[in-house]
Parts: sequence; C-alpha cells; structure tokens
Amino acid sequence: MTLREASDFAQLSTEIKRAGLLDRRRGYYFARIGVNLAAYAATWVAFALLGDSWWQLVVAAVLAVMTTQLAFIGHDAGHKQIFGSRRWNEIAGYVHSGLVGVSYDWWVGKHNRHHANPNHEDEDPDIDITVLAFTQRQGEAKRGPLRWIASHQAALFFPLLLLEGFALHVHSIKHSGRERAVMIAHVVLYLGVVFWVLSPVYAVAFVLVHQGLWGFYMGCSFAPNHKGMPVLGAGHTLDFLRKQVLTSRNIRGGWFTDFLLGGLNYQIEHHLFPSMPRPHLKHAQVIVSRFCHERGISYAQCGLFRSYGHVLEHLHEVSVPLRGKAAV
Repeated sequence: MTLREASDFAQLSTEIKRAGLLDRRRGYYFARIGVNLAAYAATWVAFALLGDSWWQLVVAAVLAVMTTQLAFIGHDAGHKQIFGSRRWNEIAGYVHSGLVGVSYDWWVGKHNRHHANPNHEDEDPDIDITVLAFTQRQGEAKRGPLRWIASHQAALFFPLLLLEGFALHVHSIKHSGRERAVMIAHVVLYLGVVFWVLSPVYAVAFVLVHQGLWGFYMGCSFAPNHKGMPVLGAGHTLDFLRKQVLTSRNIRGGWFTDFLLGGLNYQIEHHLFPSMPRPHLKHAQVIVSRFCHERGISYAQCGLFRSYGHVLEHLHEVSVPLRGKAAV
C-alpha cells in the first residue's frame, strides 16, 4: 500500500465532513420511526378486526414488509446513525429488535465483524453460511446433504431465503445472551396472539407467509450488496478505502429503491461511513463515485435485478465443480 493510497480515505473523509453529511438527522428518523410504528400497529389492529379468514394472508404479507422496515431502523441504530448518544441509539435498537424478534447484541456483533472485513473468506460471517458456498474452498468443505445443497445453490438460493426469518429467530435465541428472555417472550407472545385469533390451519398459514416473506425480503435486501463481488483472503494488501469499495455494490434507483432497501442500496457509501444517516447516503454517493473515478478505483453499480443476476452467476460458478464431482 502506497502513502498516497493511505491518504486517500483521509481526503475523502474531509470532503464528506465539509459537506455536512455526517451530521445527525433526528427529525428524519423521528418521522420515519413514527410512521413505521403507526403502520405496524395498524397492521396488527387489522389482524384483530379481520378475524379467522384467509384474507389474513394479505395482512401477513403487509406485516412482513413492516417487520423489515423496523429491522432497517434497528440496523441504523446499530451503526449509531440516529442519535449522537450511544445510549439512545441502543434504546432505539433494543426496542426495534424486540418488536422484530432479532437479538440486537448478537446482530450488532456479527454485523460489525462483517463491516471490518467485508467479503473476507475467513473473517466475514456474512459469507460463512452453512447451506451456501461462496468460494471453492467453502464448497470442498461441505459434506452430505449440505454438499448437495451447495452444488445446486443457484437454483435453491431464493427458496432458501424463505427460511431466513426462522433462522434469524433461532440464532437470536441461541446467541442472544442477556436478551434471551426477550427473544423467547417475542416468539411466545407472537404465536399466542396468532393462534388465539386464528384457527390452527389459518394460524399456521399466517406464520408461514409472514415469516417466509419477511426472511425473503431481508435476504433480498442484503444479498445484492456483496455477493458476487471479489472475495478476499488472508494477506491481501488493500487499504481501508479500496477494501470497502471493491467488495461492495450499489443498486441504482430512485426514491422507491431507497425505501425498498432501507438505504442499503448505497452500500459503498455505507461501508465507508457506517454512521452516516440514511438520507445523506444518496448525496455522499455523488462525491464518492467521483472520487473513485478520479483515482481509477472500480465502483460497482447496477440495477436491482441485475444485481441478483450477479449473485446467482457467482453461486453457479462456485457450485459447478461440486456437481461434477457429485456425478462421478
């Protein structure tokens, strides 16, 4: 790493700070949190009023969207984007994690490790997934049913996302520590309310649709950001700026994409400045993309559906040798 490379991020940081893009946006977040909580509460009121009906599956789908939007706020709180105070960010994070049923402490620890070493084969927990292989080495390590799944992972990727919501609850209870009682209470209260209002068949269908679509939405929001981008190994010599930019991908789009992905579509800027408030990311994108272009740093950006294509292409490429050996 050259001295110039080491100073690049300092120059970019100075430009970002001068533009005021690291300043808090509490008014934005108060409004966003208020709207989210009101919509979330209204969805549960609709659930109670509608009663035992197949129309509850529509409510379940809406609830999946609102649960994800609440999770996005928890994500922002975990990065201290909302308040200047760590304590108030944690309060916001714990409240939203309690509503969603995902351990705040577990997720923040896991996510911070991801941010420190994105797409690193040995150090990024986001590419250390039991049922998927993102490198040839990971694929070779799979055995039994997991090897078969990995060998067909491109075709199975989206169906597997339907299980992500259930997996998040299980991991949260397993790894939540001091939050374990809250995580268990969330599951018990949730199932208790659903089975109290709905008959067993409707209740099971409601849970499957809500949790399945929530996991699918969450997975589809996070997957385009790094999957299919370069995977780093031990001994890489990239500086902080290049490590974050070269392993991340932005998603093009307007206000709807910003809402749909909770600001995660500006993944490059988010990784460079994790504490930057969500509404400032689109402004930082103009500065960061120009900065990278001037220095010849590859800046990945594409449409949402094309990003999924990159993900599937990478998963397919990694799985080809596994299918070949399985067929022998």
